[in-house]
Amino acid sequence: MSGTWRRGRLRGLAPVLATVVVVGTSAAAAQAGAASPDHRTGVTSADPSCVLSQPGSEIKHVIYLQFDNVHFTRDNPNVPSDLEQMPNLLNFLTGNGVLDDNHHTPLIAHTANDILTSLTGLYGSDQGQPVANSYRYYNPNGTTNSAASFAYWTDGVADSSTPTPSDTTPTMVTPAGKNTPAPWVGYTRSGCDFGSVATANTVLENTNIDIPKVFGANSPEVAELKANPNLAYADFLGVGVHCATDSTLCADSPNAKADALPDEPGGYTGYQGLFGAKYTNPAISPNGPVTEVDGKTPIIDPYTGINGFPGFDGMSAAVSLGYVAQMQEAGVPVTYAYISDAHDNHATGSAFGPGEAGYVAQLKSYDTAFGQFFTRLAKDGIDKSNTLFVVTSDENDHFAGGKPSPANCDGVTVACTYSQIGEVNANIRGLLATQQNTTTPFGVHADSAPNYYITGNPAQADATTRAFEKSVAAVTATDPYTGTNGPIASYMADQTEMNILHMVTGDPLRTPTVTEFANPDYYVYSGAANCNSPCVQAEAAFAWNHGDFSPDVNTTWLGLVGPSVKHLGVTNAVWSDHTDIRPTMMALLGLHDDYSYDGVPLIGFLKAEALPHSVRDDRKQYEALAAAYKQLNASVGQFAAATLQFATAGIESTSPGDTTYQQTDAVLAALGQQRDALAAQINAAINVPFFGPEPSVSHAATPNGIQGTGLVSLTAAANALISRA
Repeated sequence: MSGTWRRGRLRGLAPVLATVVVVGTSAAAAQAGAASPDHRTGVTSADPSCVLSQPGSEIKHVIYLQFDNVHFTRDNPNVPSDLEQMPNLLNFLTGNGVLDDNHHTPLIAHTANDILTSLTGLYGSDQGQPVANSYRYYNPNGTTNSAASFAYWTDGVADSSTPTPSDTTPTMVTPAGKNTPAPWVGYTRSGCDFGSVATANTVLENTNIDIPKVFGANSPEVAELKANPNLAYADFLGVGVHCATDSTLCADSPNAKADALPDEPGGYTGYQGLFGAKYTNPAISPNGPVTEVDGKTPIIDPYTGINGFPGFDGMSAAVSLGYVAQMQEAGVPVTYAYISDAHDNHATGSAFGPGEAGYVAQLKSYDTAFGQFFTRLAKDGIDKSNTLFVVTSDENDHFAGGKPSPANCDGVTVACTYSQIGEVNANIRGLLATQQNTTTPFGVHADSAPNYYITGNPAQADATTRAFEKSVAAVTATDPYTGTNGPIASYMADQTEMNILHMVTGDPLRTPTVTEFANPDYYVYSGAANCNSPCVQAEAAFAWNHGDFSPDVNTTWLGLVGPSVKHLGVTNAVWSDHTDIRPTMMALLGLHDDYSYDGVPLIGFLKAEALPHSVRDDRKQYEALAAAYKQLNASVGQFAAATLQFATAGIESTSPGDTTYQQTDAVLAALGQQRDALAAQINAAINVPFFGPEPSVSHAATPNGIQGTGLVSLTAAANALISRA
């Protein structure tokens, strides 16, 4: 995504499924999928003690790739989707493993929250960033400041407006107020180096905060930052390696620094890391510059001209995959990478519509990069026989724009153009003042799912809060793409409902007063307290909206290839979300983390040898229980959808004494408590056989009065509670 924090990272419910039409051939993907062990060239871990797989598995490498806003379903029925225009990737996934097109986001569905949820297996409530890519926090005087979601894993509140934020909790915060456990620890404790390529918060993200933290306030790196900020950005941000304790990669580098995780469960001492291209590049590419995936083109930072980090918005497939391949070839067996959005024109800062010439060309370059990637890996002996490939996208952005011209354009043979394109910007402050005569002071995290923070932080049932919520819900506008006038808000969530949606963190200062889920064409922000300039107008620079509670935004995809992964091709048989990625990977690898996941292993995608014996014996019942659990607990599952609709009706109610709202809130609070208790039981029943330890068997009643914790009883209890909601 391009733009500001609202879009992504800068320098300084079921979809309608289109028929898959493969645009082109995929010889490279087929070659990588079919490569045999005889093709291996002996690429090994820089740490020979690395253990990645459970007994009987052949996994020696892990490659995790997360796109920003890349779609499997079509945004225009005539235009092949993003993945259809990348057949080298699509055919590799579908020809060798599984592509789950029934995969979903958390809330709000935004780049930072989605990626961090995928990395940890934790919803934003448990990792600290449900409101992203920035959030607000309350100061002692009742005002709010804005902070960035993208910050290094151990950073405090990343507020560029002050060196001393009044909120002292970590950016990544647990419900107990501690720093969220880091996703590389499960690997490094098993002796495996973990390489990160622009992956959210696992690398240094902000120069002024992160460089002094990692290198020291009086370090040469800080001196470089003061003398040349652009050089320091290219040298120290965006890429890195977290090393195992006996890794030769860090041991052989004079520039390795302590990898400090003070709150890590069980402690984390004696570990080091390489931070930034200046120190990572020589370690992984000692004989020349790190190149794009073609192996020829040096990766160049456009601001300095050096072989450094080109910026988070510059992580095209060629760049990110080049770094991944180089790390793997240098013996880093676990590599995670972020790939920039293909929908934006990164040269001009504008957006492409589906099928526009630049959009098609950009996707073609991505497809070429994946062809080169799989060919290069196959020559290294890194293929489906010994590597776990995990590929996904953060969210499935909603296209805000008119109809294309010509009407039958497909983008590939006939380019599309758009006379109307761009999100519909709505100045909520001006609209509230002019339409509702509401001038209550507030701050807002601008988004298609705007989060409001009323000044003074009044209670949820306070008269000021209730009047404000009803005013927001009543604001109307005319959507230029449909020509209809109606409410901007589709749904409203107060703090009780936000808790059900996993949006309330361990930091009470960052909990919004209320969240609006708008019509996905709209981007809601706070401007002037009048509409002398239009309060509603299309903004052509941005055409892809996210954050919302909307099927086209919340449904994305997940690809898995590797040993013990079933070969299913495209399937929607398993309903999953981003929390399930981490436990599925750890189950396949025979590894574990020192915390409980919100997600569960995707049993339906795993071969029998990857399952504990108890799960194999009752596989169908475990799968049924997992399916019920997802609909009960997921941010966009059936339970969440029902309660959000109920919460919206309560918030908008105008009964005498506000009794309807009070009754609605009481029902939602009770449902939320019952959901949390039952979800915890189900979560343990599914995850304990994979990760242990075995709990004592309980015969207490479930929240619905069903005795026992058997799989069938828990499934029935979950379905009953969903029905009640």
